[in-house]
Amino acid sequence: MNPISGAANKAEIPELIAKTLDLESFDYELVLTEHPGHATEIARQEKDNGTDIVVAIGGDGTVNEVGRALVHSQTALGIIPCGSGNGLARHLLLPLNTKKAIEIINACEIHNLDYGIINGHPFFCTCGMGFDAFISHKFAESGKRGPITYVENVLREGLKYKPEVYEIQDESGTTRHRAFLISCANASQYGNNAYIAPQASMSDGLMDVIIMEPFDVLDAPQISIDMFNKTLDKSSKIKTFKCKNLHIKRSKPGVIHYDGDPVMAGEHVDVELKEKGIRILVNPDGNKDLRKPNMIQSAAAELFNEINIVRDDITKQTRHVLALSKILQRKLNL
Repeated sequence: MNPISGAANKAEIPELIAKTLDLESFDYELVLTEHPGHATEIARQEKDNGTDIVVAIGGDGTVNEVGRALVHSQTALGIIPCGSGNGLARHLLLPLNTKKAIEIINACEIHNLDYGIINGHPFFCTCGMGFDAFISHKFAESGKRGPITYVENVLREGLKYKPEVYEIQDESGTTRHRAFLISCANASQYGNNAYIAPQASMSDGLMDVIIMEPFDVLDAPQISIDMFNKTLDKSSKIKTFKCKNLHIKRSKPGVIHYDGDPVMAGEHVDVELKEKGIRILVNPDGNKDLRKPNMIQSAAAELFNEINIVRDDITKQTRHVLALSKILQRKLNL
């Protein structure tokens, strides 16, 4: 358990585990992480000891640390989501309620699922470069957790960020793109129900590549709506394709991210998909849940719809003013 991930208080979790876990089926030990990378050390030791399941209690960063130690082994990854975004847990339709998440462990349904690697760093949800990696870096520097801090960084830095030119090579050939960001998705979302790759699957042997082209401030509300409504792949500013291996060349070194954790990388970036390389406990009733929008997601979509209406109104008024200006200019020229 990562005691500092997310914003939730974890004081009650040990007691909930003791009361809810099926102790006729499982013996368990609860260990607190003490520093970055500690979860990987613990999980690797348990894998070597032949432990059946290692459960990450925390956010996507903790899940990544545990998962990277368990790939290509018989030890399964379990998740009790307690982070800021919980992207992988949400994609897998795992309950965010701790007691219900423990009951998923009791059901013990394990699937072999895909994961990815970017420049040697495993990822289970998403990785990428450009604006989302830049924001991940700012988020890590801020020292504060939670979605509010993330949104603050997006709003503050978004209009200042300059798109880059990328040369992208996959199995079908090489293309060049000027892009705001490039994301490679094994799972469908960043977290908090923000779907960067609505069609992504962790069991198809392919990653979804998302290229977001440059856009202006008037496009931003619609892109946000599409992300929360799982329709981003329909946006005119988005290009998507699937592949197993990807090589990206950019003009200069910069930040990349894997599951939201930023790291510096050079001009060349390699991403590959490892098919069915990790065993993960899944929700046996997940397919019955049609991923209905939660209250926050619905409220956000409603807000962005209102913003979009205002944006359209401003655009119409701007066009009207420009038309009047042209008429006035013609009259002055006469």
